[in-house]
Amino acid sequence: MRKIFLLLFLFAVVVDAAAQKKDKKLQKQVEELIKGFNGDVGVYVKNLKNNKTVAVNADTVFPTASMVKIPILLGIMDKINRGELAYHQPLQYKDSLLYAGVDILGSFKNDEKIELSKVMMLSLTTSDNTASLWLQSLAGGGLRINQILDSLGFVNTRVNSRTAGREAIRNVYGWGQTSPREMATLMEEIVKGEIISKERSAQMLRLLGRNYWDEEAISQIPSDVFVADKNGAVNESRSEVLFVNGHGARYIFCICTKNNKDQSWESNNEAWVLTRKLSKLLWEYFE
Repeated sequence: MRKIFLLLFLFAVVVDAAAQKKDKKLQKQVEELIKGFNGDVGVYVKNLKNNKTVAVNADTVFPTASMVKIPILLGIMDKINRGELAYHQPLQYKDSLLYAGVDILGSFKNDEKIELSKVMMLSLTTSDNTASLWLQSLAGGGLRINQILDSLGFVNTRVNSRTAGREAIRNVYGWGQTSPREMATLMEEIVKGEIISKERSAQMLRLLGRNYWDEEAISQIPSDVFVADKNGAVNESRSEVLFVNGHGARYIFCICTKNNKDQSWESNNEAWVLTRKLSKLLWEYFE
């Protein structure tokens, strides 16, 4: 009987400690901000200075769209760390790699040379799909990337496109899937140097700090603050994950949306407006 009471006591202590890590004031503000959104939205926020969090549908699975390029980068860095690829390794582009669109790499001529480091830069900075699919293949494919994610404890974050056995779920989530908590946690572990190695994590963070697409969440952060970011967008889903460090603030947040009613591509898209408002709220709160 004493053991039972002890276990119940310890459980209560753990639950209470977890509750204390919630930022209740900010939680209410975020819940109020997202109220009435015409679609499904999930948010996860973590203040890295005191580890307090905000979570709304944080464990719900959402499409990644181009945020999947972070797990793909992880797969490449794993290959580099194993000595199977080199960071500045010369590669030869082939027309067969083209993914139709307006990507920079897709404008290359057949047999042109480019370094692996520049392919990674294009994938993360301009969100080049041709570059990203090439990297996915070089990383060993979606299956291998998913195995790495699984080994790191990520259960919701997966590559679906061009991955055997995931054809049906690709029809639901597209290229990749994740949850706000997992994508933010992946970013946090990169920041802390815990993904693969400190050196590889640092390389990943620098790549993520050069996002060309800076008109949504990033636009609400002062330009002299370091931001590592990856966003993703398809018709029914707009999402973004950020690490923000500067002016006394140090935090990570991820917003994911799906089943969005507004599928426009103008700056006043409802999900993008919400993303900017959330980013502004968090910056002003943490600064």
